[in-house]
Amino acid sequence: MNQAPVQLPLPVLFVGGIALGLFALTLLLLIFNYGQLWFQAFWSKAPVTFLELLGMSLRKVNARTIVQAKIMATQAGVGRDASVRRLEAHYLAGGDVPRVIRALIAAHRADLDLDFDRACAIDLAGRDVLDAVQTSVNPKVIDCPDSASGKSTLSAVARNGVELKIRARVTVRTNLQQLIGGATEETIIARVGEGIITSIGSAESHFEVMEHPDTISKAVLQRGLDAQTAFQIVSIDIADIEVGENIGARLQADQAEADTRVARAKAEERRAFAIAREQEMKASTAENRTRVLQAESLVPKAMGEAFRAGRMTTAPGNARPPA
Repeated sequence: MNQAPVQLPLPVLFVGGIALGLFALTLLLLIFNYGQLWFQAFWSKAPVTFLELLGMSLRKVNARTIVQAKIMATQAGVGRDASVRRLEAHYLAGGDVPRVIRALIAAHRADLDLDFDRACAIDLAGRDVLDAVQTSVNPKVIDCPDSASGKSTLSAVARNGVELKIRARVTVRTNLQQLIGGATEETIIARVGEGIITSIGSAESHFEVMEHPDTISKAVLQRGLDAQTAFQIVSIDIADIEVGENIGARLQADQAEADTRVARAKAEERRAFAIAREQEMKASTAENRTRVLQAESLVPKAMGEAFRAGRMTTAPGNARPPA
């Protein structure tokens, strides 16, 4: 006997049709919004699922930026660590995802030791990771002193007292391993300037510096001025040397003038002391003369008292007649 086909109730068919319609509508919306990105990623061998694209939209992530970064990383051969989830996490942390990927590609081409985590850390630390990689490949030149400081030369004095004005050029490249937490260009400029001034100050004469300016560069390089900085010093070149004034002679002249003033002051002090001493001696002489006159005035009085008291008699040949 043939069994009649089972007839589903009408409400079940209605609900199933609505569900199928919603599913089809959702699929169409996903294809309409993300179909181009999905096909682009699929044919670029950097596949991204529709659920991942939908999740990016729900998390307010620019899906096109993440997909294009993933495609760039995959095509360049650095997409092993740059997964969609990690790219999205860096984007949500406020990082510049395309710049990080371009920096990774540049480092990979130049055979530099830079992985995805370090590149993201450098980017989140506020440093330009792409510029850092480019500076590692193509070193840049820093003027010492910096023209922004308003000074065009460094001033240093040799042991013979002659001033030298020097302008140096420092070639540096980025040290990617110390870029996070390393000192910036200002520290390099300050350390190089200090080393140049110290080297010139230890020279016996400015002629030595003028004859062999390379000795300054070698002495400064041996100091390890790039320690704990974000750069590695490639070379230090003396661009210009000018002879300034003879500071030693000027200081000696100033010292001689000061010594002369001190000697004059001391001589004036001694002269004033001598005049005061002379006046004191005159006063003392007058006081002693007064005392002598006082003593002389007492002699007749004492003689008279001695005569009256009979303690003194006249000599026979000098007897006076009685009054």
